[in-house]
Amino acid sequence: MANETGAIVLSMQDLREVSGYAAESAQEVLEIFERAHPADPRPRDAIDAAWTFAQGGKRGKALRDTAWAALKAARDADTAAAGDAARAAMCAASAAYLHPLADAHQVKHILGAAAHAARAAELVAGDDRDVGAKRIERARRRATPAVIDVLGRYPAAPPGGRRVGKLLRDLDGALRVTGSEPTPRRDT
Repeated sequence: MANETGAIVLSMQDLREVSGYAAESAQEVLEIFERAHPADPRPRDAIDAAWTFAQGGKRGKALRDTAWAALKAARDADTAAAGDAARAAMCAASAAYLHPLADAHQVKHILGAAAHAARAAELVAGDDRDVGAKRIERARRRATPAVIDVLGRYPAAPPGGRRVGKLLRDLDGALRVTGSEPTPRRDT
C-alpha cells in the first residue's frame, strides 16, 4: 500500500512485526556463532535489541549500534557459518529500519535474517541444501499475516546475493504465494 507520493505506508506496528519475525529467525542460529566465539556478545546484543524494539521499545541508537557491531562480528568470525549467524543478528537489529521505498532491496530488511539463518544452518550441516530448504519452509510457516502483508507492499526480492540471495528469493516467493491464500496463525 502506497500513499499519493508513491511511498510505502508503514506503521510502527508493522516495523515491530517485521523486527520480531527477524529476531526469531536470528535467535534460531545464535548458538552457531556463540559456539565459535563464546566471549563475543555482539550478535546476542543485536538480537536482544531487536526483541526489545519488537516488544515496544524505542527505535534508536541501540538498534543501529548493535546492528553495526553484529556486522563487525560477522566479518571477524572464524567460520562462514558463524559469519552468517552473526549476519542474521545484524539483519534482525536493522529490520526496524525498513524504508518506505518501493525498492526490491528493502525485502532484505524483512527476510534477510531468515535467509542468513538458513545459510548458517546449511553450512553447519556440511553445506546441505536440504537443511536450508527446511529452514526456509519453517520461516515461511512462522511468518504472521502482518509480516506477509508488509512484504506484499514491496517488489519481489532482487536477483544476486549468491546462496543467501537464492534462499531469500525462495522465501520471498513462498510467502507471496502464501499471502494470496488465507493463512491461519501457527505456533512453532
